[in-house]
Amino acid sequence: MKEKFAELRKEYRQETLTEADLKANPFEQFHYWLAQSIQAGLTEPNAMILSTASLQGIPSSRTVLLKELDTEGFVFFTNYASRKGQEIAENAQVSLLFYWPELERQVRIQGQAEKLTTEESDTYFASRPRGSQLGAWASKQSEVISGRETLEDRLKSLETQFADSSIPRPEFWGGYRVKPSEIEFWQGRPNRLHDRLSFRKSAALAWQVFRLSP
Repeated sequence: MKEKFAELRKEYRQETLTEADLKANPFEQFHYWLAQSIQAGLTEPNAMILSTASLQGIPSSRTVLLKELDTEGFVFFTNYASRKGQEIAENAQVSLLFYWPELERQVRIQGQAEKLTTEESDTYFASRPRGSQLGAWASKQSEVISGRETLEDRLKSLETQFADSSIPRPEFWGGYRVKPSEIEFWQGRPNRLHDRLSFRKSAALAWQVFRLSP
């Protein structure tokens, strides 16, 4: 049956976004919107789409979770040998996208990904549930495997190996911080005339705000 996707429509009417609404810098504005999404009870409001590209310009996207946010950037953790890790090693320019449809909002971030320090990754790994720690060891992320039993067998072996000890962070697993050069806040508006306000870093490393046509 042919789906009538062209007939799927939604009018955005909840909020507006003006220059006067913005906080002093994009990190404050992001904290404000994220807090509102948490208060609204959204499922995993810290979920973000991470897009990377190879040296050949082949893009790939996946959902990861924001785990930390400071004045330097947005932090997530993964396997360094995964596809995203390999592509970041080749091309550190990435983008992030947060989408909160219930609030008719999205935030798009463009910037450069840098590995966290060993100490930062160790600290976060130690805070993870034991099952997640074992999962990091068990998964050779993005590699082809013969079946689900490969993972299950690997996990059982690791449970035995670390049965009576703490679990160290694998050297192939850790964090990245995306340091933004642009952060765009998008608020849905009627008639597809959405509000788009973009913070961009100038040569003086100061943030400037631009309104973009929807």
